[in-house]
Amino acid sequence: MSVSPATLPPVLLHSEAELARAALATPLLSRAVRLARWAGPETRVGAGGELVEAQLPAAAAELGLDAGDPDAAAYASEAWRIAVDTGLVEVTDAQEEGGEGTVTQGEELALLSSGGPQDVLGIWLGALDTVYADATVPDMEDLLDVLEEKGEVDFAELGWDPQAEADFLDGVLGNLYLLTVGDAAGGEGPVPLPALAASMIVPDDMGEPTDDVLEQVSDAMMKLDDQFRLFEPLGLVEYQPVDEALMAEIDETGPVAEPAPVDDEDVTRYGMVRLTPLGLYGIRARMLEAGVDAPAVGELADKGADVLLEGTSGFPQAAAQAEIEQWLARHEPLGAARELMAAARGGDEGAPLRRLRCQQALSLVGDEAEPALREVLDDPELGGLARVWLTERGAADVPAPSEALVFWLTIDTIAAQLAAEGNSEELQGLVEGLAQQHSGFFATAWRVEHPATADVLEAMGRLHPDKKVAKEARKAAFKARSQQGL
Repeated sequence: MSVSPATLPPVLLHSEAELARAALATPLLSRAVRLARWAGPETRVGAGGELVEAQLPAAAAELGLDAGDPDAAAYASEAWRIAVDTGLVEVTDAQEEGGEGTVTQGEELALLSSGGPQDVLGIWLGALDTVYADATVPDMEDLLDVLEEKGEVDFAELGWDPQAEADFLDGVLGNLYLLTVGDAAGGEGPVPLPALAASMIVPDDMGEPTDDVLEQVSDAMMKLDDQFRLFEPLGLVEYQPVDEALMAEIDETGPVAEPAPVDDEDVTRYGMVRLTPLGLYGIRARMLEAGVDAPAVGELADKGADVLLEGTSGFPQAAAQAEIEQWLARHEPLGAARELMAAARGGDEGAPLRRLRCQQALSLVGDEAEPALREVLDDPELGGLARVWLTERGAADVPAPSEALVFWLTIDTIAAQLAAEGNSEELQGLVEGLAQQHSGFFATAWRVEHPATADVLEAMGRLHPDKKVAKEARKAAFKARSQQGL
């Protein structure tokens, strides 16, 4: 499985116990478990381990399926296949050709009650592999048509490339994963199916999609509709299928005029999908197996403060907060504050962002940490954030910062914001506010002995909308580079 970013944003997973309970509650796995417990010496299976046709009504009845439901046998057969593939039942092949095999309960079945959450999740991941494989095979109706016509299947004639199909599905689920873990709100909203299909087909630099591209998007939507219908019973996704009436319209009139916009009131007709917490776990597991760097919040909780600050420097704000909270839960406040500030020191390029994460972490520690903050009041790199912390808590006897410290802290803060967010609107507002409040800011700022002074002033010149102020910033940046011998 491949996704675009070299390193994905960290995902905040539910606990393994919660995920295991969710896995056991999924319709497909729970049905597989029921059939595994129902199976015995009288269970009849064919050469491939499948239930013989005469056995399917009894299996469907065991699952509580309506005997009049035309899909009951298919549901029972699907659940049985999951039971076989995950080791919930063991099939012994027939002694004679054309005979029927025998069935016993598998070792994995006992793990569901005697094992731990990881055992349950391992079985669920095995079921995911089976459904994943099913989702990438050709449509059975097409296969049967070709078999009936020619007696054999030419997959090239069907236009089916197994690797291409697997890569497409990997890409779609990878994009869905990115949209979920990269969402500031925690991936709360479902994703419209046209947007997901278009993300795989429409080139980023394409303006108006061509008819050919639109037809590809429509075909991909229909394919994804079938695939997500398979994944939903396993709990990988929550899925609202494409409106049947819309499918009929597409069949009659051809592809949709354009990918439906997200704010379109009828967008739900085109299908809506979201990864469940269990789905996030499953897709991440597949990524890790494929060698993709897919971090999870909590992986730094047992590491040192230096690893924490360095690791969270590239995290989105919400993920960094969650990671820091888990780290702090394992440390007493005073020792944590000292360790964090020691790790925040430095004049390297990443130091400002480490100090910003340090400040974020210190805002979560209790008053017991006050002695550690007072110890660094005279530190040129940490004295500013120490004063901020003490002042916010209403501490007494906090010395006023010197002008040099105020300017150094300002440069350090903007450098950190640039590293964390780039040229954001929030940073632009900060830059405008500084220039407005301090008329002589640039005349002093270029003298600040901070490694990032010139870069910060250059960025301020780029961000400030007033041409005169922007020019002052650029001139100050030039002076700062000259002073630093750059």
